[in-house]
This record gives sequence, structure tokens and C-alpha cells, in this order.
Amino acid sequence: MDATGVPVTHFDVVVIGSGIVGLGHALAASDRGLSVVVVDRAAAIGGASVRNFGHLCFTPQSGPAREFALRSRPLWLRLQVDAGVWLRESGTVVLARHDDELAVLQELAAQRGAESVFGIGEPDVVLLDATEVSERLPLAEGTALGGAYLPWDLQVNPRQAGAGLAAYLAGQGVEFRYRTAVTAVRTGRVATTRGSIDAGTVIVAVNHDIDQLYPEIAERDGIVRCGLDMLRVDAGLRTPLPAPILTGWSLLRYGAFSSLPAAVTLGERLRREYPLLAELDLNQMYTQLPDGSLIVGDTHYRGASVSPFQNENAFEQLLQLTGELFGVPRPRVLERWQGVYASGRADFLIDQPEPGVYLVAATTGIGMTTGLGLAEHVVSCVYDSRSLTLKGTV
Repeated sequence: MDATGVPVTHFDVVVIGSGIVGLGHALAASDRGLSVVVVDRAAAIGGASVRNFGHLCFTPQSGPAREFALRSRPLWLRLQVDAGVWLRESGTVVLARHDDELAVLQELAAQRGAESVFGIGEPDVVLLDATEVSERLPLAEGTALGGAYLPWDLQVNPRQAGAGLAAYLAGQGVEFRYRTAVTAVRTGRVATTRGSIDAGTVIVAVNHDIDQLYPEIAERDGIVRCGLDMLRVDAGLRTPLPAPILTGWSLLRYGAFSSLPAAVTLGERLRREYPLLAELDLNQMYTQLPDGSLIVGDTHYRGASVSPFQNENAFEQLLQLTGELFGVPRPRVLERWQGVYASGRADFLIDQPEPGVYLVAATTGIGMTTGLGLAEHVVSCVYDSRSLTLKGTV
């Protein structure tokens, strides 16, 4: 009991937050034989980790994100077997409809060369001509100028992956305390609405809600909330999608593409020709769920808070683009939703505000892709006698 008579329990690791980044830390700690409890104020996983495409876009990452993506991939493949996570080794098809989009893909293929970063002996960017793209995708006639295939990307079902991982961890002895709010974090102790927890290490993985526990760090690093509009539709495609699809708009979003000189020209052209879509901060991309429906998205808007009121124009634009791309009538909307994730000036937050307490977040919406590898990095640094090589936003 503490001084107020509230019961106190002890764990080697307390993870605050049950999204993919938090669960990744629980996995890495559990793998090392540590006792772990996951605390979350929600009743179930319902944040950014379920409101996404389920696209594990390893190849389009750069810098630290690429390192974490490389560490994430084998962990996801392991979870397919150990945890029964639905997963497709699908790769990604990137569609180029304009010369400047094709130029970006050609630059990346030349930069990456023939050596596979995954060590499998096959390049991770394979250029495709218009016929090859059209043979892979059920596009409207004349849509493709060319494209690329990224063979090492994976796809999961975002509505099943987190829950599957949590169930697996529970079976490994990880304790979960849902509907439990954290009120204070200190070295060695976490205070919650259901009692205090003594801890050897505390991992704070609460995504955009970092400003609720550490507002000064959120302000210091410019971390705000990013809202986005997404749809699940029945598009009536003539054949299933063999892989997630990225488009020219996607080439402005992921570091491996956006850092290339050709991306500057592409961005200037898209913003000039499609100012309304640019204003929506569009990422036009698609994944197909096991039931055949398409996840369509997405738009982006940022602030310290995100309005719950979504602009119908965003959905209209997404539906129109989808119909044009696949040459189908207006897709039938099955669901609409608003995603929210942390957005900062860099890709990640890794910080240690006091001994034994670590703040960890993916701050560009790539938590599903990089979260497991990010967590493995942090836990390895803490418990495997390695230095924490990344501190602050990176």
C-alpha cells in the first residue's frame, strides 16, 4: 500500500499506451524475460493503430525510419506465425501517371541500386513499364505511364493486427490494465486511477497525448495532432488488388521519395495543377482488406486539437479520384472515419525526461511501419548495455 492506502504492484516494465508502439515495447521487453504491464485509459485499442491503411511501407523510408523499418519487418513476419496476425507479403505497386512521377521512381531505383537492403539479393525497387503496371492493377485504360514494384513491403489488417499482438502478449504473461488513466509518472513509479505501479522502467507511448503528461516536451518539439479523413468502400473492381497502391501524391510524403531532387519538380507541378487537392494535403493511396473492400485515403490537417467535424468535400474528392483511377462508377461508401496521430518536426520522439522514464512516439504517421523496430531499438538500448543513440526528436 502507498501512503493513502492504495495498493501498489511491481513490474520490470510499465508501458503506458496500447498502440503498436506501446505493444512493440511490451513485446521487446517480454522477449527478454521481463515482467510487463500495459496501461491504457481506453477500453480497447482504438487509436491510430486501427485507423490506418495497414500498409507496412518499409522501402519508402529513409534515415532512422529506415533503420526501424528494417528491424520491424522480421518481427511482423514472426507475428504472422506466432500471433496469427493476418499478413500479406504483397509488396507495393507505385503508380506513375506523369513523367515527373516516373523520374522520382527512377532516381530512387538508381540510388538504391541492385543491392537489397534486406540482404535477400533482390533490389527493393523494381521499375515497371506501363504494360506491367496495367497487368498488375485494375486501372482505367490509359492510366499508367509506368511505375515501380517494392517487393519487401508488407500489408496487415489494421483492425486485427494490434488486437492479435495484444492477445499474443497476454498469452506470454503480459498484463493489460485497460480503462486505467495515468495521473503521474516518476522514476520507479506510475500513479494511476487504479493504484500505483512500481517499475524498473517506464515507457510512455501515448502518441499525440504526450502533451497530457509532458506538455513542455510536446511544445519544445512542436508535437501537435494530425487529423485525417479516410473511407472504406466497395469499389466494384474487376479484379482484386494484389498489393497496396501508392500514387504521385504519395511520393511527396515518404522520405526516400521526397528527399530526391525530382520530387521538388513533382511537388511544384501537383500544387500548381491541383491546388484544392494540395490544400487537403492529400496522400492518394489504397489497400484492400481480406473482405475485398478498399481503404481509401487520406487527407491531413494539424493543430493542438483536431475538430471532430469533417469536411464532406474531402470525402467527395477521395471518391472522385478513386472512380477515375479504376474506371468505375462512384464507389459505395461502407464507412468513414477520422484518424488522429502525433505530428512533429521530425519522424520520432525518443526522450528520457528522468532516469528510467522514456518517451517514445512515431511523429509522422508511420507507427505501423516502424513501431516494432523503434521499440526493439529502445528496449535494446535500455537492457542490452547499449547507449541510447537517439535522443529528442529525430
